[in-house]
Amino acid sequence: MNLSRRRFGSLLGACSVEAWLTWPAKLLLAQVPDQPAANTHSLRMRAGRVIEVLARHIDTGYLSGAVALIGRGAHAEVVAVGNRSLEQPGLMQRESIFRITSMTKPITAVATLQLIDEGTLRLDERIDPWLPELRHRRVLRHIDAALDDTVPVRRPITVEDLLTFRCGLGVPMSGAGDCPIQRRIAELQLLGFGPPNPASPVTPDEWLRRLGTLPLMAQPGDAWLYNTGSYILGVLIARAARKPLPQLLEERIFAPLGMKDTAFSVPPAKRERLVSAYRIEAGHARLDDDPATSPWTRTPTFPDAAAGLVSTVDDFFALSYALLNLGRFAPHRLVSRDAVAAMTRDYLTPSQRAAALPFLGTHRGWGFGTAIVTETTPQGVPPGAYGWNGGFGTSWVADPASGTTAILLTQTLFSSPLPPAVHQEFWSAVFAPPVL
Repeated sequence: MNLSRRRFGSLLGACSVEAWLTWPAKLLLAQVPDQPAANTHSLRMRAGRVIEVLARHIDTGYLSGAVALIGRGAHAEVVAVGNRSLEQPGLMQRESIFRITSMTKPITAVATLQLIDEGTLRLDERIDPWLPELRHRRVLRHIDAALDDTVPVRRPITVEDLLTFRCGLGVPMSGAGDCPIQRRIAELQLLGFGPPNPASPVTPDEWLRRLGTLPLMAQPGDAWLYNTGSYILGVLIARAARKPLPQLLEERIFAPLGMKDTAFSVPPAKRERLVSAYRIEAGHARLDDDPATSPWTRTPTFPDAAAGLVSTVDDFFALSYALLNLGRFAPHRLVSRDAVAAMTRDYLTPSQRAAALPFLGTHRGWGFGTAIVTETTPQGVPPGAYGWNGGFGTSWVADPASGTTAILLTQTLFSSPLPPAVHQEFWSAVFAPPVL
């Protein structure tokens, strides 16, 4: 395959989490055995397959550019392809900044688990002492009922309900349509029931006040409803920690892991690294978010704990490595081993998984802020793997059995909840045949 420099930029590069560790951490990392040469060769072969996948999708016009990472333990191969923008010259770089949207959810889950590890919160704790706006809930008799056609709540919402998206509020899986509660959500301009909006002028307290005027869509624990649980968690953990959410995440996760480019907005000094975002219309890429005017370049009034972050491939690799290392990122322990185990197991019942098919697809359940693979997927992702996607064109998978991380950051928005072909082909390139 003949690939020009302009089309494929920095094709392939090796990296290690050691690159951003301080010296005490490097000493501890040195205790980890080096990757066998066969493993390194396997990563490079898989990276070659990834290049071929991305080449096809650039040729079709679906992609402008992308950054991919295939990691094994602390070592990774990185592929940077194409351009940051169709409108302005500039090759894609591994340091390019992407809107990771719903890949924010596992980060919020980790921050919640840190507070649980410390005893500030408990999984089985009711949330209304922290969030009195959500006291005295009523529940719709059915999803399309009138807002006053309700029954009493059987039990309070707990922290675990928020983490597993079974809190009774969220994006309905089916049967909602143009129903009274959906119309009321639109009237209230409530975040959390649709795409992210970093330009929203609503504060977290005002958002929660408005949310508290709604009945629940389902009894706590009964139904998997996407998205809104993470929004509520963002308000909850900020109140529990008595710190604004951006400060909380910076101090507890981003700074310890060296995630220097992950934040709720892109500062002026880094704005040239923010990629353009595109949506596909009639088979063509149309500009959806221009870095020059992007709301992600301004500090949000509402820090969105479900879909508000920007990040880079190296930053997210640091988080994935820490989770695969059972919560430890030398010299730090990010979360306990028990917390990682709790985060990465499936909590859904068979009926809840069936109802969640439009978002999760087959072979997946849900843990804390992340999907859990329950049986080998058609792309070869094995049971026990976990990860999640961002609707602005990003995905992440971590496999504990092989220590493999797979991250793909693109600029092309999903057109449906299920990942498009390029992400599925990327997973096949990484996981099929199985990583040994």
